[in-house]
Amino acid sequence: MKSTYTALILSLLIFSCTNNPRNKSMANIIDAPKAKQMTKELSMHEDVRQDPFYWLNERENPEVIAYLEAENAYYDSNTAHTKVFQTALFEEMKSRIKKDDSSVPYKYNGYWYITRYEKGKDYPVYTRKKESLSAKEELLFDCNEMAQGHAYFNLRGLNVSPDNSLVAFATDTIGRRQYNLYIKNLKTNKILEDKVSNSTGSSTWANDNKTLFYTLQNETTLRSEAIYKHTIGSNTKDDALVYEEKDDTFGVGVYKTKSKKYLVISSYSTLTTEYQILNADTPNQPFKVFQPRTRGLEYSIAHYGDSFYVVSNADGAKNFKLSKTSENQTEKPFWRDVIPHRSDVLLEGIDIFKDFLVISERKNGLNQIKITRWDGTDQYYLPFESETYTAYTTTNIDFDTNFLRYGYQSLTTPSSMIDFNMVTKEKTIMKEQEVLGGKFNEENYVSERLWATASDGTKIPISIVKHKDTPNHSKTPLLLYAYGSYGATIDPYFSTVRLSLLDRGFVYAIAHIRGGQYLGRQWYEDGKLLKKKNTFTDFIDCSKFLISEGYTSSSHHYAMGGSAGGLLMGAVVNMAPKLYNGVVSQVPFVDVVTTMLDDSIPLTTGEYDEWGNPNDKRYYDYMKSYSPYDNVSNQSYPNMLVTTGLHDSQVQYWEPAKWVARLRTQSKYSSKLYLKTNMDAGHGGASGRFEGLKEVASEYSFLLDLESITE
Repeated sequence: MKSTYTALILSLLIFSCTNNPRNKSMANIIDAPKAKQMTKELSMHEDVRQDPFYWLNERENPEVIAYLEAENAYYDSNTAHTKVFQTALFEEMKSRIKKDDSSVPYKYNGYWYITRYEKGKDYPVYTRKKESLSAKEELLFDCNEMAQGHAYFNLRGLNVSPDNSLVAFATDTIGRRQYNLYIKNLKTNKILEDKVSNSTGSSTWANDNKTLFYTLQNETTLRSEAIYKHTIGSNTKDDALVYEEKDDTFGVGVYKTKSKKYLVISSYSTLTTEYQILNADTPNQPFKVFQPRTRGLEYSIAHYGDSFYVVSNADGAKNFKLSKTSENQTEKPFWRDVIPHRSDVLLEGIDIFKDFLVISERKNGLNQIKITRWDGTDQYYLPFESETYTAYTTTNIDFDTNFLRYGYQSLTTPSSMIDFNMVTKEKTIMKEQEVLGGKFNEENYVSERLWATASDGTKIPISIVKHKDTPNHSKTPLLLYAYGSYGATIDPYFSTVRLSLLDRGFVYAIAHIRGGQYLGRQWYEDGKLLKKKNTFTDFIDCSKFLISEGYTSSSHHYAMGGSAGGLLMGAVVNMAPKLYNGVVSQVPFVDVVTTMLDDSIPLTTGEYDEWGNPNDKRYYDYMKSYSPYDNVSNQSYPNMLVTTGLHDSQVQYWEPAKWVARLRTQSKYSSKLYLKTNMDAGHGGASGRFEGLKEVASEYSFLLDLESITE
């Protein structure tokens, strides 16, 4: 089979001897691969779409693999002049990262847990120490050894039993997020024979130290659909089905409350949630529904004392509110407000401690952390001053403690992990991100928040960072990034790899467009379903604003987005291609209509509340009007680099492959167009601590090359 691929690639490619394409003769320029066309008619609502590249979804077809490899070879050949620069960028990015780094230890159930990286190795090492950080280290997992022989490796879901003797864990060696679940005896360091395939990787122990609850996926759609119960020593084939989620628009999971008293089964869709609870001391009893699902009711629960605290959007609380109810009366009529709904504040979550309640909020786009004593004697906010920062509570597993651990960073400030004493109000910086190489100085960079005006008059925030010596000028290159879906907010965060752009004169900007939740729940709702186009026009209007304000010009303006953000890229290049000199579209969701009509594809049915169900003609017509693949036209497009992973479970590889193939045949494509497929990875890209940097280096070199920046 390999020889077949090689023969086809060689038939498509003519390699040049020179390493500078600007000096190539036309005879030596490699022709772009051309996927064969086999038109398939797709009919719905008396509408017929012609799809000439539908056949590319045949993952096992040697011709499909050959085409993807031909595209990779085309990319490699046409970017050969940047390979040395890519390597230099990779080494530069890598040099800023501490090679022998370790996490801030956190204490749980009598042990300190630590994750560390060793010099020269790509994967983490997980360890623990009993009671004291000066105690002997116990090795849990060395992922460097476990990853040997695998092109891709990911370990997740570490879950230690209450008596600290067993740990459940899961591994993925393909990149498709189908995990094998295992159990390790921490006394003997032996892995038990209790193996479960096709799990989500997550699990939780009952309090008896022998009963493990876990989640299985549908083998075709990869929807998390069932909770099973396993008893140590029994055959996993005999595991009992505890709960099956039969509504295919919902996923399901299982966990234990921080108080350790309850096991919880969660059922969730985009707009609706439901929970079931069971005392963790009685794992063989049936679960009880907390509050029956009601379409549009989203809620989450946390246990404390003899009560549950509920964050929900009940009774029209669009930005969510906090309620309280007893353990024995959990349904909505018994919920009593603790923090009422506020129209200008989004309640994002809570952390419960023995003596304190910690509230995570967002106001005017900015993170806020509020601390309140249960006895009502004190309440206050942590002070944050910048407009381009990110603050968040993090690993707070210990219930009986006065310390809150939170993270802080900004566009110009490396991340810090902070332990805050909620009694004395003193903070201890447990770890500051080190930027190695000796060149980084926070004072050399400046950031600001701007507000663009959208076409409908809405103000759209933009966070910007640049080197202090970089001018606002029509010749200044600017990269605008955004996501804009699922209510996910891209907060202003620090990046060491981004310095490779900033130090070469790029401005970096994040557009907080509708479809995210930066300005509250309404911000999300105004960028989904039949309002989805607001996401695209917001991004375009941010681009126009940055150009009109003199930050850049269309000749030096660039855009980047991934997954649903890749859909954004596909939409904006169809709608406003002349605004951008270059676009990087990472693992893009671009064949919206076809995918949303195929309920065998992972994620589809659970996405109806986000995009709409195209079996309904209203949503079909609206999706078709913006779907990037369906709206490729005979116009000039900007230079584009499109990336994907062969084993991607979130956005199937054939979406970007088909899109690029159609762009090559149905548009006036005189610009650069590359499809780069990672043949060993999935949605998250390459595994390993540093391998992912090679992908970033290739993306950055693509942008820098368009600016004729070669070193």
